[in-house]
Amino acid sequence: MEVFTSGLLVVTLLLWASAFAGIRVALHGYSPIEVAAFRYLIASIALGLLALTRGGRLPDRKDIFRIILVGGLGIAVYNITLNYGEISVTAGAASFIISTTPVFTSLLSISMLGERVKPLQWFGMSIAIAGIAVIALGGDGLRFNSGATLVLIAAISSSLYNVLQKPLLAKYGALNVVSFAIWIGTILLLPFALNLHHTVLKASPSETLAVIYMGIFPAAIAYVCWSYVLARMQASKLSLALFLIPIISSLIAFVWIGEIPTLLTFVGGGICLSGVALSMAGARKKT
Repeated sequence: MEVFTSGLLVVTLLLWASAFAGIRVALHGYSPIEVAAFRYLIASIALGLLALTRGGRLPDRKDIFRIILVGGLGIAVYNITLNYGEISVTAGAASFIISTTPVFTSLLSISMLGERVKPLQWFGMSIAIAGIAVIALGGDGLRFNSGATLVLIAAISSSLYNVLQKPLLAKYGALNVVSFAIWIGTILLLPFALNLHHTVLKASPSETLAVIYMGIFPAAIAYVCWSYVLARMQASKLSLALFLIPIISSLIAFVWIGEIPTLLTFVGGGICLSGVALSMAGARKKT
């Protein structure tokens, strides 16, 4: 992977990982669905302004349904199910379930994109998931309830987002595909946040700035960077990098909001890194 593409991947992981701390700050003043709707409204405006300066092309009629699925599943369904799932599921359990996204992405890539996933990659993924489980045990624990189903739907939605957009990237480019997806997702989210304008007036500046930050950086910028990299890598291989997000988010949460990582966070992080390294080695190994 070339240096520029690797750099974009690092930026994506850092920005997505920072969103977890940002959400914690924003939830002091906004409901979970308002955080999602406001965040992607900001992202939509940012991408709209960028589209005005750079131009773009409208999607062909035959691609419209796929684009609606990408935005509906990857933005709207993902955020609604994750946010409502976390009402009754602990953060540790939610983090563990979401970390199954690379597994679902690999399975879908095999069936929908014809990609190959080698045995060593599966073994590495299983080790990485074990590491995430240890991290979760060091936080709120793995206490599952009915909301776990919603979080699992979020993980599957994220996987479908990765796989469904792959054929579109070569045709329209990362910026156009992400813009279409986020605009569609925002349209679907806004009806669930009809009182958002009242909440904005009551929320503190730090809470509102956290949402604005997430809209511009972890949403608009990070999604474009991810799609750019996805256009140049197999979805099954690229998704392995998502295992690193819980580790990075723990460090960012310590710096931003003072959450102190536990010993199990470091132990689980080491296990997870070992699994990711093994999976990456398996992905590079020639058969």
